[in-house]
Amino acid sequence: MEVNTTMDVEQLKGLRTELTRFMMNYKFGLDEVSTKVNILKQEFERIHEYNPIEHVESRIKSPQSIMNKIYRKGYEFSLPSIKENIQDITGIRIVCSFISDIYKLSDMLTNQDDITVIKYKDYIKNPKSNGYKSLHLVLQVPVFMSDRVENVCVEVQIRTIAMDFWASLEHKIFYKYDKKVPQRLLDELKNAAESAAELDSKMENISIQMNKFKKAAISTDEIKKISINNEEFYFPEEFWQI
Repeated sequence: MEVNTTMDVEQLKGLRTELTRFMMNYKFGLDEVSTKVNILKQEFERIHEYNPIEHVESRIKSPQSIMNKIYRKGYEFSLPSIKENIQDITGIRIVCSFISDIYKLSDMLTNQDDITVIKYKDYIKNPKSNGYKSLHLVLQVPVFMSDRVENVCVEVQIRTIAMDFWASLEHKIFYKYDKKVPQRLLDELKNAAESAAELDSKMENISIQMNKFKKAAISTDEIKKISINNEEFYFPEEFWQI
């Protein structure tokens, strides 16, 4: 009896290690993409003097949620099957100021050498029937462990502030009504999505006009001021002769 108990414990320890490694791979993959986004954000702030990224959120599916999706989709319940078929175990949502920022940021991410684009769905140019808009990507990134390299998928959603507000409201309504939303509300949501799209267009036009004014108004002293990690640097005049 003791031998069986010892074997059971050892098997559990081995399985625990395997499950931990599996989930950590996805966590590290999410970290990789988050770091890339953060680098772009800081580059825009310090070099291009404009940051298209308003805010970023990320999440990792719980084991229960992964299992529910596997059963719902009818896939085999095994780690290789999960890795092959479930591509949104980790996700990152990037909210941008304007629609043009979405495509710029998407290009900057997908053009990086160590990123492979697995899936690309443009719900901005082709909205869902309910009015939902967003750019969805599934990106594969390498995770370098101590003894192996794991290629991990990370889902990336990029949308504007207006799109994000609409999606958040739609999610709350569907949750409140247990997915049985009255048609009247569905129609109002569709109209709200169209209004949000119109707002995005108007705000982008205002931004274009503001940028033209900003370029004309910038002073020499402002150009020579550099800010890194919230610290301002003023280089001696000799540096500007290099």
